[in-house]
Amino acid sequence: MTESFSATKRALRFGLTHPAPCSYLPGQQEQLVVLMPEEPISAKLYQQLLALNFRRSGEQSYTPHCPACTACQSVRIDPLQWQPSRSQRRLLNKATRANLQYRLVTTADVALYFPLFAAYIAFKHDDGIMFPATEEQLSSMLTCSWLEVKFLEIYHDEKLISVSIIDQLADSYSAVYTFFSRQYQQYSPGKLAIIYLLERARLDNKAFVYLGYLVEACQKMAYKAEFRPQQRFIQGHWHSFA
Repeated sequence: MTESFSATKRALRFGLTHPAPCSYLPGQQEQLVVLMPEEPISAKLYQQLLALNFRRSGEQSYTPHCPACTACQSVRIDPLQWQPSRSQRRLLNKATRANLQYRLVTTADVALYFPLFAAYIAFKHDDGIMFPATEEQLSSMLTCSWLEVKFLEIYHDEKLISVSIIDQLADSYSAVYTFFSRQYQQYSPGKLAIIYLLERARLDNKAFVYLGYLVEACQKMAYKAEFRPQQRFIQGHWHSFA
């Protein structure tokens, strides 16, 4: 089904997907509201949608709309208010001692990224729809025609061990997807990438870093709750968690 809404002086059309098994909670069904624009949207409009619980996948913007569940809560952090926890400081010190460093770059290197991406999908999602990984699949994740996408790369010496896809908006960074080397799990690359991104956002005067959806009952998503203080989008409003 589709509905129309008025926004930024023009009507926006949205569609509702059919129910499907939830990716995060066993036994639950998920539905998404998907933006169906007649022309490409702008980064300015997406920034407004991001503040209303929307996320981006490729060129598509969506938000959960599950009749029986409201577990997906978008998380955002003010980098000026965020303070690393004791465990996060230990992780950062551990990474520094091991000579791990990050770079925030504007151009993706598909040939460099793909072996890392394919290996990550094989060990993390070998029972999901993303397996086996393809270069076309990766390329579609790395580009968006209507906003600037950056890439937070983490290196051990000169070896690439992690890549995070980051949307750059006027007032924020939005973390889209992270993939990393299985051999470096002891450095928690997903958490480390968030720490680096928060540090960079502070330097770049960004108001927020968006981390995507937190699902507290899903163990693989629960780590986002560790970054405090944070705000979560619950029942149409942002709520603060110290």
